[in-house]
Amino acid sequence: MSIAAKPPLAVPAATKHDEVRLAQDRFIAFWSEMGTRWGVQRSVAEVHALLFIAGEPLCAEEMMERLGISRGSVSTTLKQLVEWGLVQRVKSTTKNDRREFHSAEQDVWKLFYTILRARKRREFDPLVEELGTCRVSPKGSPAKVGRRSEREKLHDQKIEELHALCVFFDGLSNAVSKSGKGIERASKVLARLLGAPR
Repeated sequence: MSIAAKPPLAVPAATKHDEVRLAQDRFIAFWSEMGTRWGVQRSVAEVHALLFIAGEPLCAEEMMERLGISRGSVSTTLKQLVEWGLVQRVKSTTKNDRREFHSAEQDVWKLFYTILRARKRREFDPLVEELGTCRVSPKGSPAKVGRRSEREKLHDQKIEELHALCVFFDGLSNAVSKSGKGIERASKVLARLLGAPR
């Protein structure tokens, strides 16, 4: 006697929705953990991750509910993300809806460049500026010219080489980023040259 095979159970739509939500939650947790390693507040990284992975504008209430953070935290975080250029304010398309919505940049190359530019401004630019003050004798200073010890010369040479390297990469970064697709093109060319997967 043969037993008829049972038809496979249909997966409820809610389960698929839950799978997406769980995957989004994993991304938000990962992004916020990386953010804290880069010196970014956890709430800032969480809100940015949510807006990016949601792929649609969200209002403050939706962010508060999803992330379990206060209105004040959401407000402060959004202000910072807007200043960095990672998030934009969006008006509601629904008539008489006075809520303010926000959306994150969805183009990963623009996102990468915006983060890179913000970090450069905050960390790299001060480094280039400060290196100039680390010489024994400021460059061009008439004091001690021709009377410097070997130790002083070696110190200043190291500082100048490091400064020149930083200035080179600063110029390269500015040249590559002049057009919106600069970093993407440069990365693809470099990947081809190095035989790396694209």
